[in-house]
Amino acid sequence: MNAHVSQGSWPVLVLNADFRPLSYYPLSLWSWQDAIKAVFLDRVNIVAHYDQAVHSPTLQMQLPSVVSLKSFVKPTTHPAFTRFNVFLRDRFACQYCGSPEDLTFDHIIPRSKGGQTTWENVVAACSPCNLRKGNLTPVQAKMFPRQHAFAPTVHQLHRNGRLFPPNYLHDSWLDYLYWDTELDP
Repeated sequence: MNAHVSQGSWPVLVLNADFRPLSYYPLSLWSWQDAIKAVFLDRVNIVAHYDQAVHSPTLQMQLPSVVSLKSFVKPTTHPAFTRFNVFLRDRFACQYCGSPEDLTFDHIIPRSKGGQTTWENVVAACSPCNLRKGNLTPVQAKMFPRQHAFAPTVHQLHRNGRLFPPNYLHDSWLDYLYWDTELDP
């Protein structure tokens, strides 16, 4: 198809078959090209459109802004242990001073003292706090995380993700995004 739309624009919100986003943070988005391909492969239903259209010699199609999968994808119950997910669990704030700047990952019990790289032993920490704590235990450093480190559920990560809405939200997406955590079941 020949499109008059710049590459990378017109993102498409992807919903599961139950009309919930596959992911809140990062928000589940596809390029418009991938969404149109999924439409032609009969993998999605178009829920809402942009005013923009793409054209071929024999076809004109409005660009989808929201699609839903035809087959339900069972969400994972145990999120992967990643640096990003640790930051998301800790709401992108240093667990020692609360700063959102220059975040790193701190082993509460240092690895040199037997600490492991697990949900229960790693927290988000700003560089200054991480350097100050150094190779010490919380007791030795007199620095204690603001919250107990824990293995979050996907639901908890989604709830935290909704606290950080993306910079771009198309009006057609708003009925499917629940940024107010009080609305969450």
